[in-house]
Order: sequence, then structure tokens, then C-alpha cells
Amino acid sequence: MTPRPPPVELSNWALSVLAPGAAGPAPPLTAVAGDASNRRYFRAVIGGTRYILVDAPPATEKNQAFVAVRELLAGAGVRVPALHAVDLTRGYLALEDLGDRLLLAELGAGTVDAHYRAAMASLLQIAALDTRAQALPAYDEALLSEELGRFSTWFVEALLGQTLAADEQQLLDALFGKLVASALEQPRVLVHRDFHSRNLMPQGDGSLGIIDFQDAVLGPVTYDLVSLLRDCYIQWPAARVTEWALAYRQLLADRGLPGAVDASRFLRWFDLMGLQRHIKVLGTFARLYLRDGKPAYLDDLPLVIHYVREITGRYAGEDAVYAQFQQWFDHRLAPLVARAHWGGAA
Repeated sequence: MTPRPPPVELSNWALSVLAPGAAGPAPPLTAVAGDASNRRYFRAVIGGTRYILVDAPPATEKNQAFVAVRELLAGAGVRVPALHAVDLTRGYLALEDLGDRLLLAELGAGTVDAHYRAAMASLLQIAALDTRAQALPAYDEALLSEELGRFSTWFVEALLGQTLAADEQQLLDALFGKLVASALEQPRVLVHRDFHSRNLMPQGDGSLGIIDFQDAVLGPVTYDLVSLLRDCYIQWPAARVTEWALAYRQLLADRGLPGAVDASRFLRWFDLMGLQRHIKVLGTFARLYLRDGKPAYLDDLPLVIHYVREITGRYAGEDAVYAQFQQWFDHRLAPLVARAHWGGAA
């Protein structure tokens, strides 16, 4: 897919609002790697200061939500990019440039504990937010179910080319019902929804910048934690993941924040929340490839499949629906995955 050229109007707008009255042509724009949305990011130097300029089409992007959530997070001390200017009508934003460092590239056996402590400190700030005055969307049954439905539509049917029989759909409905119920019984906090190593940016002062928060909702306390610890882009030993999850539960308890339940219940919430997220992600990544022309996400499917099988296997002896789903996946879908060009490591 040929990238679109930078919009001249964005550059002219940025010059007019960030350096009004400045002489000379509008600054050149350098494309910056974006995310899974239709937003485009560009770096520009205006008046000697580097900015990130965003072209976010109002018809598809949640620009008002981005501005509102940014203000909420910044007010709580969370490190988010400063907002220097915004034109909601055209979908233009001028943001602080947090640099090019992504947490993913800096995670290793010797660094991960410190980085995750910093990330969990940000999660604690977010969990402590008073969201009662905010009109955040609810991570409710409808949204959770819509996300899970992407698995059937985009992963099973569109990507793997399989049509589900009635009994197969009944199995999925039974599993999804349990996952939704587990999510809805958790205490609710502000949920970033993509709190992972590609949206966390180490800063020179030791802080951890957070981006891509416009999809924030009010939802389950374990969601962002499992997004971090069972990251779709990097894997850690299961025992370490459990240790980190329980350490975060203790931090919640120490501060009297939502989620301070007994360890076994917290881990169950955490595991099943991750299962919901990863089943959703299988459908979302397939959709990004098939609908949006972003094939790189296929490379991440094997790890996501691993997470799905890990948790269904863990709970297979406790509830037949997890065992039945894993057996169905292994017999019905795994051979198709293995034959796919992206599926050899799944």
C-alpha cells in the first residue's frame, strides 16, 4: 500500500497556531510510525521546537475523547504528551514529541522488572482516578461481546475460511458468556485498552510516557494489567507473569484501591480477562490485515494463539467449556493455522 503524502494543510495549520506571524514556508513533515487506526503522525520542527502533528480524520477517530482523556490523565500526574493545539473540525492535533523510544525495544531479562514497576505505578495512578464526573463509555456486556464476535467473523471465517456450525457457535457462546461474566464482576477503573509495550515510551527523566489512550473506557481492573504482562508483542515465563500480577494486586491492597480481593480470585479475573482480550485480538489482527491492508499483524498471531491455549488449558480441568474449546481449537483450527504462512510458530 503506497503511503499518502503528508497533508500540506496540516503543516500550514501548525505553523499558524504554533508560530503565528512567522515568516517563511510551512515546515516539512516527517512521517512517524503510527498505530492500527487511521491516524497519521508526523514530526515537525517549528520555532526550534519539535512537535508531533496528528492528522486524525474526525469521521473515524475519537479526537474529542483523546483530548478529554489526556486532560484527565495529565491531571492525575500520568506522563502523557502535552497538547499544544487542536482543531477538532479538521482533526488536527499538535502534541509534545516524546521521542522515538518504545518500551518494547528496551525490555530484556535485566530490565523488565524495573520497567514493569514503572508501568504499574502509572496503572495505580490511573486506578486511583475519580471518574465519576467523566462521561467515559462503559466496558459493558455489549462492547465485550462485540469484541469477542470478531473472532468468529474475522479470524475463523474471513482469515481461515471456515463456516461455523450451529454447535460450534453454541460452544463459543458458552465460553464467551463466562468471559463476559468474569469481566463484569470486577471493580471498574479507567481502562486504557492498549496498555502494552508499543504504547509506552521511556523518557530521559526516567518516566514512562503513555500514548494512544483515546479508546479509554470504564471497565475491569485487570484489563490493562494483563495487556502489559501478556503483551501481544513479547512473552515472559508464566511464573514471572503470575508474580507480577500478584505484586500489582498487593499494591492495590496497600493503597485501598479497587481490586484488592484474595489472590486466587484476582488471578482468575486476570487470566479470564486475558483470554477475552486475546480471543478478541485474533479477530482484530485478522481484520487489520484483511480490511485495512496491514499484514504485519499476522506475525503476532502465533503468540496470541499461545496465550489462548495457555489459559484454556489452565482451566480445562475446572470447567468443561474451556476443555471443549481447546479441543475444538486444536482439531478444527490448529491444522489450518499450521498451514498458513504466518502460523508455523503457533
